[in-house]
Amino acid sequence: MARSTAGLARECIAAAAERRVIDVVELGVADAQRALDRREYSSRELTQAYLERIAAIDRNGPTLNSVIELNAAALDDADRLDAERTRTGARGPLHGIPVLLKDNIDAVGMVNSAGSLALAHHRPTHDAFVATRLRDAGAIILGKTNLSEWANFRSRRSTSGWSSRGGRTKNPYVLDRNPSGSSSGTAAAIAASLATVGVGTETNGSIISPAGLCGLVGLKPTVGLVSRSGIIPISISQDTAGPMGRTVADVAALLNALVGFDRTDPAAAAARHHIDADYRTHLDAHALDGKRIGIARPSLGLNAAVDTAMERAVAAMTAAGATVVDIDIGDGSWNRVAFDVLLYEFKDGINAYLARNALVPGSLAALIEWNARHRDAVMPWFGQELLERAQAKGPLTDREYLDARAKSLALARAGLAKLDEHRLDAFVQASNGPAWVTDLLLGDYGVGVGAGIAAVAGTPSLTVPMGDSHGLPLGMTFIGRAFAEPMLLALAHGFECATRARRPPQFIPSLVLDSPTRGTADAHR
Repeated sequence: MARSTAGLARECIAAAAERRVIDVVELGVADAQRALDRREYSSRELTQAYLERIAAIDRNGPTLNSVIELNAAALDDADRLDAERTRTGARGPLHGIPVLLKDNIDAVGMVNSAGSLALAHHRPTHDAFVATRLRDAGAIILGKTNLSEWANFRSRRSTSGWSSRGGRTKNPYVLDRNPSGSSSGTAAAIAASLATVGVGTETNGSIISPAGLCGLVGLKPTVGLVSRSGIIPISISQDTAGPMGRTVADVAALLNALVGFDRTDPAAAAARHHIDADYRTHLDAHALDGKRIGIARPSLGLNAAVDTAMERAVAAMTAAGATVVDIDIGDGSWNRVAFDVLLYEFKDGINAYLARNALVPGSLAALIEWNARHRDAVMPWFGQELLERAQAKGPLTDREYLDARAKSLALARAGLAKLDEHRLDAFVQASNGPAWVTDLLLGDYGVGVGAGIAAVAGTPSLTVPMGDSHGLPLGMTFIGRAFAEPMLLALAHGFECATRARRPPQFIPSLVLDSPTRGTADAHR
C-alpha cells in the first residue's frame, strides 16, 4: 500500500535523527552527480535528504507550503536507480537526481489537479511526455508542487501561489511576500533547495515571473521544443513546460531531459530539427564578449530599484565585452490582443483534457457549476469570471479568434524584428519588480514582467538573477529568436559568471524597514 504524504514526512523526520544528513542546500546537478559517481552517497540517501528538508522547511519551520504532494514511490525509484548505476553506470546527468513537477503535469502515482479541488482525486493512468522523458533520463520524480489555481486563469483578482487544493505558498526570501505564479510552488521549492531542479509551465510569465521573484534561473522554451502532452492546458499556441534551477548549468542539464519530439503535439514538427544534443556544451563564462545585446529601456521607469539593477546589469555586460544597444520593442499591446486568444484556447483545451481523461467534472461548463456548488471551499477569496468568459467563447474556427491570434502574433513579431534591425544576439528586459506582500483579499499588485512578447510569439526567454531590493530578488530576462535556447543559455551563463548575483533565501518572516537603507531582510547579505 502506498504511504501517505504525511506518513512519509514523519518517516523522514525519524530517519534524520538516526544518521548523518547530506547537505543539499544549493546543491547543483553536476556536484550531485559527481558525488553519486564517487559513491559518497546513494540516490536513496540523496532523496531521503530532500524529503527530510521538505519535512523541516515546507511542512514545518517556515512552512513554505510549496510541495503539494510527495511521490510515495520516490525511495523505491531511488533504490532501483542505485542498483542500475552499480550494474551499468549512470544514464546521464540526471540519473538519480530528485526533481519536482508542477501540479498540472500528469505523473503516474500522483494526483494532477491544477490546484483545483474539483480534480483533487484525478490520478492519471499515463505520464505526460515530459514525465516519461524525465524517468527515461533516470530522474527521480520527488513530488508535485503547488501552483496558482488553474495556472492563474480563473480570476483577474486571483492571488498568485494560492490554490483551493494546496493553499498559499510563501516566498522563501520574505515569507509574507508573494512567490508570483503560476509556477509558484516550483519556484519556492527550488529556491529553498527542496529538490535539485524543478519543472514549471508557462503561458505568459508563469516561469519567468516566479523564477525572477524567487532568485532562480528559469527558461521558457520555444513552443514545441518541449511537449505539452499530458499537461493541463491554457493555450495551445503559447503553453510550454520549462526548467527552473538555481544556476544556468542546472537549467541546461534539465532541459536536455525535457526536450524531445512528440508526434502528438502539433507544435513539435517545427521544433524537431532544432533539438540540441547537449545544451550544457554552450555554457561559456566569456559568452558576452563580442555580443550585441539590446535593452528595452521604454519598459523601465516603473520601479527605482529595478532601474538601478538594470543599469548595473548593463555595466556588467559591457565590462564583459558586450555592446549594449537601446531599443524600443513596442508598448506591450500584443498581450491585450492575445487575451481573447487565451479565452478561446482555454475552453477548447480544458474541454479536451477533461473529456480525454473521463473526468468529473467533464467539461468547462460542468467545472463552473462544480465550483459554484462548492463556493465556500473553492472561492473564499476570488471568483471564476475568467472561466465564465472562456465558456462564453465559441470554437477555434470563430473569426474573432482567428483575427486576434493573427494580430497578436504580428504585434509580437514586429517587436522581435528589432533583433534583426539592430543585429542583436538577444535583448533584455527586467523580469520582475520586488515581491509584493501577499493579499488574499485584494489579489496581486506587483510590477509587471518582461515575458509577454516571447510568450505570444512562442519564442524563448530566460531569466537570471541580477540583484535584489532589500533582499527581494530581481531578475533579468534574455529574449531571442525561435530556437535560440543555446544562445540564451550561453549569454545568461556569462552574465551569471560576471555578476554572481544569486543569494540563497533566509526565510525572513517580514520585511520591516526602519530606515531607507536598513531592514530585517538585509540579514542575508
